[in-house]
Amino acid sequence: MVDVGGQAPEQGQLAQDFVRFAVESGVLRFGEFKTKAGRLSPYFFNAGLFDDGRKIGQLAEFYAKALLASGIEFDMVFGPAYKGIPLAATVAVELARLGRNVPFAYNRKEAKDHGEGGTLVGAPLQGRVLIVDDVMSAGTAARESIAIIRAAGATPHAVAIALDRQEKATENGQDVAHSAVQYVRNQLGMQVCAIACLADLLLYLERNGDEVMRSHHEKVLAYRQRYGVNEG
Repeated sequence: MVDVGGQAPEQGQLAQDFVRFAVESGVLRFGEFKTKAGRLSPYFFNAGLFDDGRKIGQLAEFYAKALLASGIEFDMVFGPAYKGIPLAATVAVELARLGRNVPFAYNRKEAKDHGEGGTLVGAPLQGRVLIVDDVMSAGTAARESIAIIRAAGATPHAVAIALDRQEKATENGQDVAHSAVQYVRNQLGMQVCAIACLADLLLYLERNGDEVMRSHHEKVLAYRQRYGVNEG
């Protein structure tokens, strides 16, 4: 799904194809997992498990197609260390393959004190910058990237993520009415492109309705009913 809201049919199909790919790759798993907010989630998405050339190549293709379908304009791609580094590189490659060649850059966690030095690698940060990351839990990584981009004199313009969990963020240990994605969009004024969201996952589980999938659907739906945000 591109952004949060209505989908064109081909965008909805892209989201379904992505969820299937994530499940079959073992990246999207079901069970009981503790989130950073301390919640017990019935599913877990770990983009670090896109861990071979074929899988990360397919992941980059999903990002690129979602971005091109979204209509979001950007001048370059930025990948926050560490998971965002291979994402930025492979998404830039795939965008170029699809006819949209843009520069990319990423940051180091620790400044290099020899050679070219500094914390930034790749193309100079300039123009409208798209941040590419896997998921957005609290918006902390996005805020750090925004600070880096602004310090370089560029404009943090949009964020691309693989999965929007569509659940309430926490502030000072308390649930709030908005999600991290909504915070980035509404408070920071940036556009957000998500390949898929929790609603897409629920639809996938409902359509692939064997007994095991139905059980997962019930648990994920109950989780959304408890922690989900209003997308209206």
